[in-house]
Amino acid sequence: MPFVRIDALEAGPERLDALGRAVHDALVETIGIPADDRFQVLNGHTGGGSTLRYDDYLGVRRDRGIVYVAITMRAGRTPDRKRALYRRIAELAQEYADTEPRNVFVTVTENESIDWSLGNGVAQYAEPPHRGAGPL
Repeated sequence: MPFVRIDALEAGPERLDALGRAVHDALVETIGIPADDRFQVLNGHTGGGSTLRYDDYLGVRRDRGIVYVAITMRAGRTPDRKRALYRRIAELAQEYADTEPRNVFVTVTENESIDWSLGNGVAQYAEPPHRGAGPL
């Protein structure tokens, strides 16, 4: 159950949708999330008043096509699966949204099952609370 936030400079609705599809398809392909497990926040930023910043850290020459992808998901994926995810996001961002792979910046934050409520105020992934548990 990944939660994805995408921030892109100078991106209108079509490009944002394409980037969202790229990330979702990569998650389905590389780590096996269900196809209907899509929770995304897509934000386009204008050039003049943008709060997005970037540089050429580690020799990667970024430009105004920069896209930040932040993925929060439950812990447990291997480093190889994460590498495959990053690679596939970059490939599909280029294919779907004409975004150069050098401009695709991805972070993954992992947490535990108790850290998710998917609605109704319930921690659906967590074990049920123990009977007789004390106050919070």
